[in-house]
Amino acid sequence: MSIMLDDEQQLLRDNVRKYLRENVASLVDRHEEEQSFPFEILGDLAQFGYLGGRIPEADGGFDLPNVTWGLLMEEAGYCWGSLRTLLNITNGTIQKLSSTGTPEQKERWLKPLLANQLKCCTGLSEPQIGSNVAGIQTRADFKGDHYVLNGSKLWITNATNADICVIVARTFSPECDGKLSTFVVEAGSKGFSRRAVKKMTLRCTGTGALEFDNVVVPAGNRLGAEGSALSGTLAGLNTARVNIAMGAVGQAQAALDLSIDYAKTRKQFGKPIGAFQLIQKHIVDMTIRVKAARALSYSAAALLDQGLEAREDCSIAKLYATQAAFEVADMALQVHGGLGYAVGYPIERIFRDTRGGMIPEGTSEIQTLIAGREILGISAIA
Repeated sequence: MSIMLDDEQQLLRDNVRKYLRENVASLVDRHEEEQSFPFEILGDLAQFGYLGGRIPEADGGFDLPNVTWGLLMEEAGYCWGSLRTLLNITNGTIQKLSSTGTPEQKERWLKPLLANQLKCCTGLSEPQIGSNVAGIQTRADFKGDHYVLNGSKLWITNATNADICVIVARTFSPECDGKLSTFVVEAGSKGFSRRAVKKMTLRCTGTGALEFDNVVVPAGNRLGAEGSALSGTLAGLNTARVNIAMGAVGQAQAALDLSIDYAKTRKQFGKPIGAFQLIQKHIVDMTIRVKAARALSYSAAALLDQGLEAREDCSIAKLYATQAAFEVADMALQVHGGLGYAVGYPIERIFRDTRGGMIPEGTSEIQTLIAGREILGISAIA
């Protein structure tokens, strides 16, 4: 959908695409096998706006519009799903520090993050809490000049690598009776532990569980006012959903491109398999889904750039793009036949990674209910 991109955006896209192809794509197979991630590449990608792209220039960022950030996410997703995911996790913390951090907190954590000198994670989900952020049970009790954290987090991206963890906890103090607040917990804090959680999708993103057993967190590590975390978290979900949607578009385009190339070069019965009607149907169906997902995602990003909340559009973009990406990957597997199953060939990885996109930032079911509420004006969520 290049018609929506100006000359500067198209140049950025082309330069990013070239850089990722020449410097990152060759690293993917080895790290997928090791289930590791080359964090040094994030520093190299900062020149394109991949670190701090969405924060103001005054804080060391690029102040990019949502459409430009979306194209960066599409290109990252095209290259490697784990790359797109870790960029989003890192930039989520960067944006939180930029918008709510004190000058001291920005000096302590924001600057090192922008320089790729710190790794971070965000702790929302818990063993019994997923889409319902308001139900978080991890507890923070105020004790004068510090808080004491108790509880656990699960399915936390980059948990096993993070130097700092941005944790949302239910807060109890003289001024706050159980509302949610945000805290920075530093690795190595007494009582803080973590463990890796192996999973099917995005295997290089260091997913893990976090445990807090009477962890002392200085009052200066709280981000923003007490009780402000829920509204802040919900406010950021629309942009986060578009980010995931655009990453899914990139993954789907990668699967489509691989399938087109394979259909042209793989021969059966003396001719390319692309000459068979059913293979052509797969390719056309895949192309339709990619184009529709891209249009919905860029449209939602453009509405955000106009200052609109665009809840319906963002949820529909995330819902459709992630489902379409998995469907495209599934059809790509069919086009490739046995080769598609081979570990180390991109289709197998894309198939796994696209399935995971339907869960974070609200499942497909939650996106359906949000869109339904916006369309009908009737909530089906209790």
